[in-house]
Amino acid sequence: MAARAADAGSRVAVPVELRRERRMVCVEYPGVVRDVSKMLPTLGGEEGVSRIYADPTKRLELYFRPKDPYCHPVCANRFSTSSLLLRIRRKTKRKKGVPGPEAHPEVTFDMEILGIVSTIYKFQGMSDFQYLAVHTEAGGGHTSMYDKVLMLRPEKEAFFHQELPLYIPPPIFSRLDNPVDYFYRPETQHREGYNNPQVSGENLIGLSRARRPHNAIFVNFEDDEVPVQPLEAAVHSWRRVCTNPVDGKVEEELRKLFEIRPVWSRNAVKANISIHPDKLKVLLPFMAYYMITGPWRSLWIRYGYDPRKDPDAKNYQVLDFRIRCGMKYGYAPSDLPVKAKRSTYNYSLPITIKKTANQLGPMQGLGPSGMAGSRKSASNKYKLKDSVYIFREGALPPYRQMFYQLCDLNVDELQKIIHRNDGAEESCTERDGWCLPKTSDDLRDTMSLMIRQTIRSKRPALFSGPAKADGGKEPLTYESGEDEEEEEDFKPSDGSENEMETEVLDYV
Repeated sequence: MAARAADAGSRVAVPVELRRERRMVCVEYPGVVRDVSKMLPTLGGEEGVSRIYADPTKRLELYFRPKDPYCHPVCANRFSTSSLLLRIRRKTKRKKGVPGPEAHPEVTFDMEILGIVSTIYKFQGMSDFQYLAVHTEAGGGHTSMYDKVLMLRPEKEAFFHQELPLYIPPPIFSRLDNPVDYFYRPETQHREGYNNPQVSGENLIGLSRARRPHNAIFVNFEDDEVPVQPLEAAVHSWRRVCTNPVDGKVEEELRKLFEIRPVWSRNAVKANISIHPDKLKVLLPFMAYYMITGPWRSLWIRYGYDPRKDPDAKNYQVLDFRIRCGMKYGYAPSDLPVKAKRSTYNYSLPITIKKTANQLGPMQGLGPSGMAGSRKSASNKYKLKDSVYIFREGALPPYRQMFYQLCDLNVDELQKIIHRNDGAEESCTERDGWCLPKTSDDLRDTMSLMIRQTIRSKRPALFSGPAKADGGKEPLTYESGEDEEEEEDFKPSDGSENEMETEVLDYV
């Protein structure tokens, strides 16, 4: 091997040292890069590239006009690779004193391995449509509208009243950036006598499928009567799913819960019994009906029990509480040590290549073949922490919006507000139930002040004011109604019918 290398002249194998500590990311840029300082902003800068790289499910976006808010990006897919980044220098040494073409320069190459490339982004899709802020005149000329539609600085009132051509950019472009073949399916052939399912005309627009038949009974506050027993379909569904002794035990546990307390939220049930969420969807309609509006909205109520006729049912009313944040409270939403249930900032485009792992399908592994897994469910596998439905002083809620039942507010100050009219309840109203008017507002004010004190103790740096002599605590006084109107981030609920829309959609 050594002799062959010597005969080959310059073809000599040399050992190289890999710098394994330097791992790099490669981006196959779809263009000729002449100025790196201008190329990097099209990818979002170093901060934007780092943020995309930290999330394997995100695609790298390239904006050919980064300063144009109407520029539509081109997306790159992420792949794993095993490559090297090399730096090769070509050195030419000319021989002195040798005339003309006989002077063959001596050429050498110096190679250096800069690092290992483990991730690469490739732009494999087509560039999508670009919609420019340009007006086409009648004569075929084009006029730019950027200086008229983009507000780059504070403008006077005349800026908003100027005459402009109609400019409405499309709300969405194509979902896919690669051409796909659409295979038209033949029209479905039904048997003789088949009739199409009836679809409600109220929800005709936007339907992607017909409504599923549900087994839950929904009751409005205005309804005269409440159901006393479940639907036959609900009984049949639960008997079909209840296939092992553990399910029967869970049924008895839930029955005892409704004997102790006739009204429960789903989170409260999940914090007291251990049951698979898909089975709970079948068990709850078997045990209780669902109230849609009124002071017991979003709650499950035992069959035959009407809270509108029992003054003691005010203990089970729901309170829609949201953590207040803003400059007047001393902390911004980003400063809160409480996470949001959802965030638009974490929204992933539907063209994302990598999807999350497939979840367990409905009822998968819950039948007789899932006996091994059912033994696990006897423990606390599916149980939630009691903080998802109980409010305690000194503890922060797990989410910024919570639905509490009044009996689960474990603070004496709050219970005094709830029971101010004990024995003097006259009527049950849709907004306040059996409580005095504005009771929910008083509860929110007091709870907000408690949370403010808790945040102050956990993060004192957020509050720049001087510390109080009593250790930073503030008196539990209500805020004025005028201040309440200034709050824009979160407003108290007036009894919206859609606050638990997610739960309702499980049954439609």
